[in-house]
Amino acid sequence: MIKCDEFALICDLAETYQIYDYRVMPPLRVAIFAAGLREDSRIKLKMSGQKVSMETSLLAGISDSLNMLVWMNSSDGQKGRNKPMLITSLLSERPEKSDAVTFASGEDFENYRNKLIAKIGGEK
Repeated sequence: MIKCDEFALICDLAETYQIYDYRVMPPLRVAIFAAGLREDSRIKLKMSGQKVSMETSLLAGISDSLNMLVWMNSSDGQKGRNKPMLITSLLSERPEKSDAVTFASGEDFENYRNKLIAKIGGEK
């Protein structure tokens, strides 16, 4: 859990058990407390790859179902227009991958730039 997101674990331990510095405790005790965190704790959501808790997902699904039923019985629904936006689709969206490149220093940028210039055949 520490390797996954130490800050999330620290926040969860502080919120749940009022443990503000887990490093002063025996590792086994910290592991027991970490294993006892709620399923919707920050660290457990992150480790499972979920953006929101199961409860939130279920509530969004219920809301979407109700909105769709109401829409289907409306004049817009009968004609198939102005379909309501689904909350579940908003919650499950994955961020788009970016082609952006970041650098830790100006030297790293220059090295990358020089490689690109050499690759395309030199500077003009």
